[in-house]
Amino acid sequence: MNAANPYQPGSHADDRFQARTHEVVNQPPALENYNLFEQDQALQEGVVREGADWAVSDISHYGTLCGQAETIELGFLANENKPVLRTHDRFGHRVDLVKFHPAYHQLMTMALENGLHNSPWSAPGAGAHVARAAKYYLHTQVEAAHGCPVTMTFAAMPTLQHQPDLAAHWGPKVLARGYDPRNIPAEQKAAITIGMAMTEKQGGTDVRANSTRAYPIGTDGPGQAYELVGHKWFVSAPMCDAFLVLAQAPGGLSCFLMPRWRPDGSKNPWQIQQLKNKMGNVANASSEVELRGALAWMVGEEGRGVRTIIEMVSMTRFDCMIGSSAGMRQAAAQALHHSRHRSVFGNRLNEQPLMQNVLADLALESEAALALTLRVARAMDNQDNPQERLLARLATPVGKYWICKRTPNHAYEAMEVIGGSGVMEDCIMPRLLRESPVNAIWEGSGNVQCLDTLRVLQKEPEALTAFFAEAALAKGSDARFDGFLAQLQQDFSDLSALEFRARNLVDRLALLMQASLLIRHSSAAVADAFCAGRLQSQGGLNYGNLPKGVDAAAVVARATPLVG
Repeated sequence: MNAANPYQPGSHADDRFQARTHEVVNQPPALENYNLFEQDQALQEGVVREGADWAVSDISHYGTLCGQAETIELGFLANENKPVLRTHDRFGHRVDLVKFHPAYHQLMTMALENGLHNSPWSAPGAGAHVARAAKYYLHTQVEAAHGCPVTMTFAAMPTLQHQPDLAAHWGPKVLARGYDPRNIPAEQKAAITIGMAMTEKQGGTDVRANSTRAYPIGTDGPGQAYELVGHKWFVSAPMCDAFLVLAQAPGGLSCFLMPRWRPDGSKNPWQIQQLKNKMGNVANASSEVELRGALAWMVGEEGRGVRTIIEMVSMTRFDCMIGSSAGMRQAAAQALHHSRHRSVFGNRLNEQPLMQNVLADLALESEAALALTLRVARAMDNQDNPQERLLARLATPVGKYWICKRTPNHAYEAMEVIGGSGVMEDCIMPRLLRESPVNAIWEGSGNVQCLDTLRVLQKEPEALTAFFAEAALAKGSDARFDGFLAQLQQDFSDLSALEFRARNLVDRLALLMQASLLIRHSSAAVADAFCAGRLQSQGGLNYGNLPKGVDAAAVVARATPLVG
């Protein structure tokens, strides 16, 4: 050995300076290149149970598409590159163009070509809403923000039907399976998207305080042309081809269809003032808009705008249930996948008792949300049945309130399971967390949903009877459920201070229906754990409070995607 150079090549001492410490061990493989449908037992069972068994092959194919690494990457790219507003072109012409990253357009194409905006309307029948909900549930696990224009286009058709002439003209392009993002008149497109513009800064939820005015151009009334003048505080997806808008006509608040371009090819004078700077939902553009004599046609009766547009709102609220359920599933899948592959203190993380409690609790929340969502979808498929119609009417605000409100803490808890790497932006968890409050706030916040529930009970008290009748199908299977049902029925007999008590009552309606569905349709381990953790102890303070005696390992195994 050379005394001047004691670290000769090949010596053991020389090994200390090699980059051999950076060996990656005890890290899970990426959750990608798998079939989201085939790795979700609760979804597979739910699709068949609720009447869409005929669609299993199509849904499974879509599950493969959604699970591909290339598809998952589109979600990251669409969020890393925010939409950008261009109000004018280089010559000074007003264009009101929002430019998106190509990944956004690819996701939109994927959604619309696969019928996420139209299938129950284009091919109605048994299980149509269930099948569409299942595919949308898979799709929004990849990226949720661009779902806003998909949902609004889907939800627009029931409202457009209030004006048959407009529905006949616009409907075929709304229902077409295609996506055309060009900033050109709808007359030049084969497929279009529809948005919604209700909110104004002085009113928010109180749309009857809207100040936007509608002036008849000639003859007034349903289907006639008006000019809209006013300000809309929150217009999501401003690149939609037309919007359903609420404005004050001479006869009161009315609904209008406002195109982005006039039929003669000139630009309709509605102008984007700015894009909203949101904490989440960043792949989707939300905007503030001025209407400066914008052409629009009245939809439905004058002065009945809320009643006309409420069917669209109801459908968007249902999609909030789907989206939040999907967010829960993706968060739970990430946490379960991580824990299956990660070892701590010499054992697999998902085999350690305290972590099993947390994981099982997250899995229960996810499966219960999905079960309620798919049951509402089946009720929507059977609107000719009076009991199913009543069930859908009540269960939609109940489910929208409960599922969407439970999602943010669920996302955070899943992030904590993953640990430090779950906070990093190259993990999907930060996006899931930022996205998680959106559905709870948009389309009517928690209080609005609770008040809507009370409104249903006031106008159609038989809806509560239908709800309890459905829930009671599980009666006699679990004493905890039976006691919970009896107490809730008794509490509804007390009509005092209903509005003050509304959240408590709606919370329990949601838990009751979720428990009933899991008792009747899920595994014994899931049903027992849900009743023990939600009805008996009513959820504890945080996730991970399931009482001893539940089979947490079985709940975890049922929900874990077997990937890698």
